[in-house]
Amino acid sequence: MAKIYIEDNKHRADIKVHKTDNKHRADMHYYVTDNKHRAKDDATWYFEDNKHRADKKIYWESNKNRADILVYETSNKHRTKGSF
Repeated sequence: MAKIYIEDNKHRADIKVHKTDNKHRADMHYYVTDNKHRAKDDATWYFEDNKHRADKKIYWESNKNRADILVYETSNKHRTKGSF
C-alpha cells in the first residue's frame, strides 16, 4: 500500500525522495491516484493529509545525491514499476 504523507522535516521522514524528469534514471515510476483504495502497491500513490494514516512518510529531497530513491511520475497507471 502506498498512502503517502509529505513530511517537511527530512529527519522525521521514512525515506528521502527525489523527483526526476528522466524516466530511465528513476528507481521507481509512480502513479498518483485520488482514491485511497486504489493505492494497492508501492508505485500507486495516494497523498494522505494525516501522517498517522499514511504508510510512508516521504521528504522531497532537492539534491538527487542525498535522496534514498529517484522517482518518476507517470500519467499511465499501467506503467508503474519499483518498490520502496
